[in-house]
Amino acid sequence: MPGTDQNRARLVDVELDETIGRSTPDVEHERAVAIFDLIEENSFRPVNDEGCGPYRLKLSLAESRLILAVKRENDSDVVTHILSLTPFRRIVKDYYMICESYYEAIRSSTPSQIEAIDMGRRGLHNEGSQTLMDRLSGKIDVDFDTARRLFTLVCVLHWRG
Repeated sequence: MPGTDQNRARLVDVELDETIGRSTPDVEHERAVAIFDLIEENSFRPVNDEGCGPYRLKLSLAESRLILAVKRENDSDVVTHILSLTPFRRIVKDYYMICESYYEAIRSSTPSQIEAIDMGRRGLHNEGSQTLMDRLSGKIDVDFDTARRLFTLVCVLHWRG
């Protein structure tokens, strides 16, 4: 129902910083899918902002930091959080490498090889998602599926940053 807390504690728009250029078709596809899925289903609420959403989110990078600028649907500012990317450095690097292997495997490997690489990819993605949830703790409440989609976008920003 419109106006319920569940409908308010969510994102209705996600934007990546305009300085983020184009990337490989695989990365662009991941970004588009993550944004679409994130808008379709998410749980997102800045701590201490009870029931005042829905929200818009702009993600950007500055000096090896992730900037999450949160606004209300009407564009009024809510909060901006700046997170160090240092805790993500290894995970993102490993995730990017395994994604490259995965995309190559899709083109030339057997189904069992693709499945094995995909299991590793999902494991790293889960680790990065949990790290993001931990870093957002006390700042922004998100569920695990929302954290997974946000982590995909963090990777895209990092790959282009």
